[in-house]
Amino acid sequence: MTTTIGFSDTDKSTSAVLQDVINSMDDEYVTLRQILERMGESGLLLLCGLLSLPFLVPVSIPGVSTVFGAGIVLIGIAVTFNRLPWLPQKLADRKLERARLVPVLERGLKILRKVDLYVRPRLPGLSVGSVVNRFNGLILTAAGVLLMMPLSFIPFSNTLPGVAILFLSTGISQRDGVVVALGHLMVVLTLVYFGALAYFAVAAGQNLLG
Repeated sequence: MTTTIGFSDTDKSTSAVLQDVINSMDDEYVTLRQILERMGESGLLLLCGLLSLPFLVPVSIPGVSTVFGAGIVLIGIAVTFNRLPWLPQKLADRKLERARLVPVLERGLKILRKVDLYVRPRLPGLSVGSVVNRFNGLILTAAGVLLMMPLSFIPFSNTLPGVAILFLSTGISQRDGVVVALGHLMVVLTLVYFGALAYFAVAAGQNLLG
């Protein structure tokens, strides 16, 4: 059985949202549903950024990009429609022990606070508003599709979309239009790079046949 989780967006930074989640954990156990509902879009984008980290190297592990890329595509779609993707009810309502979960979240909080020193709300025209958010969600989805391309053996084929995803997820969550713009630029560079690869592959094939 599956269930849909909706959430209300927030203008708070991801670190502030995570702090609120930690402060609200009064019970001995908390479910994944409760965490995701409280973190909202910020939680999705944080997960998206984490999924992009393994690809920030020239050559990635084959097969990983397909799995992680699919997850990023689902998150991109969820951001576009401001709703979490379908999750199995058993997974959404699984109880997590607070005593073990909070220390992990607090370590992540320290990292996010360092990110806050460099990322801040800027260029609202590229980061604020439902229409802009839908557009950015679509670009994030496209970046996930590019990451899924079976080209991990080619240098930078995963790195370029991986960097784009990291920029987009960070910029959207922190309402930083400058970082969002960098994400868009990286998607364009990825398309140019893939186009060049396709051109040279076709040219090489024609030379062999000729």
